[in-house]
Amino acid sequence: MGAGGASRNVSTVVISVFLLVLGILCVLPIIHILAFSLSSPAAAGTGKVGLWPVDFSWDAYTYILDEPKFGRSLAVSVRRVLLGLSISCFLTLLTAYPLSKESAKFRPRTFYVWFLVVTMLFSGGLVPTYMIVRTYGLLDTIWALVLPGALQVFNITLMLNFFRGLPKELEDSAFVDGADHWTLLFRIYLPLSLPSLATIGLFTLVYHWNSWFDGLIYMNKPEHYPLQTYLQTIVVKPDMSKVTSFTELLNVSPRTVKTAQIIVGMLPVIIVYPFLQRFFVKGLVLGSVKG
Repeated sequence: MGAGGASRNVSTVVISVFLLVLGILCVLPIIHILAFSLSSPAAAGTGKVGLWPVDFSWDAYTYILDEPKFGRSLAVSVRRVLLGLSISCFLTLLTAYPLSKESAKFRPRTFYVWFLVVTMLFSGGLVPTYMIVRTYGLLDTIWALVLPGALQVFNITLMLNFFRGLPKELEDSAFVDGADHWTLLFRIYLPLSLPSLATIGLFTLVYHWNSWFDGLIYMNKPEHYPLQTYLQTIVVKPDMSKVTSFTELLNVSPRTVKTAQIIVGMLPVIIVYPFLQRFFVKGLVLGSVKG
């Protein structure tokens, strides 16, 4: 084996070890939080919990699953993700398709592209955004969480470049067979763009699931809070009003309840991610290279 091959092997080993250490550092805090949530209040309060539960207990999870506020906020987040995912992917498709055409075929293309680029560089700010949401009567509705971020320029760019990378012969043959643009988009381009859509869907899912600040400013009633907003409020000020007896106080504590809620809040993304991960790299690479 030559010097070049040995050098590549050493680089591969170094990179693999670095990524392994980085992965462990990312997972350890989650394991620590999980161990806290499965430990007794006494062990959690005295700092005995490390990476393994001490005095194993499910009481914190039983407590939060019986909490109406947690279930209500979880339902709001699920609705938000389903609506946001559907609307965002649909609008991204409709926006990226015409922008993927040459200026000769779609003359306003350059204007719309620059319009979108400006929105990436400059923002109206929090106050104007809030005033728009209030003017349209969206406060305290699920639409205040879905519509303001429904169309992301980064996602449009990925999908646009993916469409531009498809063979031009597909479009020409479809038009020769009598297809219109709607048929071309939904019958030909859409099935071929599943990797890019999966990537965009993953970005959108994580964005909607993890957002908490918009729920705090657009929702006037706590019962309309999405899950992450509710978790933020209980982390700042734990609600232990359901604990009415000394026995219950021995079984749960603010620390075990908070960590259990954080773990439950993470689960949906952790479960969904492995199913979309095989599309992630492919869709991201295909959508980032111009055809």
